[in-house]
Amino acid sequence: MFFGLLDPHAALYERAFNRYEARREHERLEYTLREEFGVRVLRLKETILDAADRDPVVRRRLVDLAHEAVTIRGGGEEVEAARRSMEENADALDSQHFFTLLLLSPVLEAGRENTDGGVDVRIQGHGPLTNLYFMRDQQVVTGCGLVSTRPAKPQRSREVDITRLLWEILGIPIAGTIQGAGTFEGGDFIPMGDFALIGTGDRTNEAGIRQFLACATGFDEIGVVHQPGHPLIPSGRPDPMIDMHLDTYFNVASSGVVIGAGFLLRRARVDIYQRSGEGYESSGETMSLYDYVRSKGFAVIDLSVLEQLSYAANVLCIQDGVILTVEGERVMKMVLSNLTRKAAADPARYGDLLRHAEEDYRRIRNAGQFFPHRVEFYQHDIETYPLHFENLTGGYGGPHCMTCALERG
Repeated sequence: MFFGLLDPHAALYERAFNRYEARREHERLEYTLREEFGVRVLRLKETILDAADRDPVVRRRLVDLAHEAVTIRGGGEEVEAARRSMEENADALDSQHFFTLLLLSPVLEAGRENTDGGVDVRIQGHGPLTNLYFMRDQQVVTGCGLVSTRPAKPQRSREVDITRLLWEILGIPIAGTIQGAGTFEGGDFIPMGDFALIGTGDRTNEAGIRQFLACATGFDEIGVVHQPGHPLIPSGRPDPMIDMHLDTYFNVASSGVVIGAGFLLRRARVDIYQRSGEGYESSGETMSLYDYVRSKGFAVIDLSVLEQLSYAANVLCIQDGVILTVEGERVMKMVLSNLTRKAAADPARYGDLLRHAEEDYRRIRNAGQFFPHRVEFYQHDIETYPLHFENLTGGYGGPHCMTCALERG
């Protein structure tokens, strides 16, 4: 986060936020999962470091990955000397040293100085992994194993190098790997029993979906959801970040209820694929996402424009009818503040969106029903556990984005 907050936009963040408070919010998320619901929570860093300190084979794998992540530039002799020094010093260094190298991927500029014949080493960062606290996107977990994904943005491309090491340590079988021209991110994947939804658009492309469909995923049917353009953003200048993943505008609250921004669900086109032998074939049927989930028997809790912008759809379903959510009121204020700045800088692109969001805020405040304290959740017997994520959501995600379910009940 530290490096991401130097330039939030370049790091794919929505806005600047307080890193210290973000860490406290994340601790509360972990505590709630463990203590309130009895969920076994594994943290990527701690799990890898514990295994590396216990198992020399894992330690060696970590060291090798870390050394591969380091780029050394300079003359041949200086580069060779720097590489040799790294290897000779490896046994003296703690495992966290190598994990940090994986996070930072530093570039070392090695060159001769004029005095004493020493080597002058200058270090700069090379794409630090500022988004790694969003653990949803590097993989998807199916009934037949885990599919290792391929993030679309260069800022996130190296994350899967670390998570693959985690799956090796945990002994989780890999059912497939997205590679080559394919991109696929876990926020675009939502399993729903015997069928699943996959979003395609800015982050997950058709090549990635074809590779996923070639894996033995175990679903009878898969609906491919095309990312809809936002109706309040000019079509000639879209902002794909607003609904970059399927889970930013749609999610599951129970076995009979979904939550989503209706104005986007009705615009999102779904292509339906049926399992056939070892793969999937298009049924030729297409409908809106809203009509598709309704045809499956789900009721839809509709979200307003401002609620969708404020990560209301990014819920984490803990068990049937129990969801972790953002506490909406404070997040809405921060989203509105950020949107006001964007509209001031580019009124033609964001002016209509801001005006509609401000109207939503006044209506919600007057009704006294800030998300998730809405009557629809009580009517559908959905228990909500709202958490304060005013800072964590600044990275462009909520509790669903921050977690990856490795086992489902």
